[in-house]
Amino acid sequence: MTIKLHCFGESGNSYKAALALELSGLDWEPVKVDFFGGQTRTPEWRETNAMGEAPVLVDGDFRLSQSGAIQQWISDRTGRFGGEGDARYEVLRWVLWDNHKLSSQAGMTRFLMNFLPADKRPAEVIAFSKGRLKAAYATLNAHLDGRSWIVGDDVTNADLSCCGYLFYPEPFGFDRADWPHIDAWLDRVSALPGWKAPYELMPGNPSERGA
Repeated sequence: MTIKLHCFGESGNSYKAALALELSGLDWEPVKVDFFGGQTRTPEWRETNAMGEAPVLVDGDFRLSQSGAIQQWISDRTGRFGGEGDARYEVLRWVLWDNHKLSSQAGMTRFLMNFLPADKRPAEVIAFSKGRLKAAYATLNAHLDGRSWIVGDDVTNADLSCCGYLFYPEPFGFDRADWPHIDAWLDRVSALPGWKAPYELMPGNPSERGA
């Protein structure tokens, strides 16, 4: 049975789950969530995910939300990306760091800068978020100095989580040229067999809305 991932192209959290599925070799397909049309705010969507978010993975009668949990489910199914031995906790540490320090700020900042009407973009909030993001980029860049991957010698969920927003073209206070170790690491991620950019991997694109 084909695994379904309810997702949308603009969502970095959806991308984390979609990329893990694509690289894992599991049989899956994306199902578009009309986030900008209000789908996740409907009572029907709450039956799909009581948390009211995307992505949501559905495998038969099993369903799961939250990108980090979905990535772990993929690791448990395939034996890939989860780390070995005590390294599993280091992978989890970086996934949690990303969710709290990097993706949460990048997702909000990117939304405020690109998906709100220009006259409703809160300049002070954006500036504050960019400052927090700069600190997160510095942490990741320093960690990657002398390393090919965030944990160990191969790609793990730590990489697939932390890269989730960094492949998007919209501006949100991130310029790869400013962070050489992140830049080289993203090149390694995008060179993985089966890698696809967010708008290639999932349905939904700002151009479809004239954004």
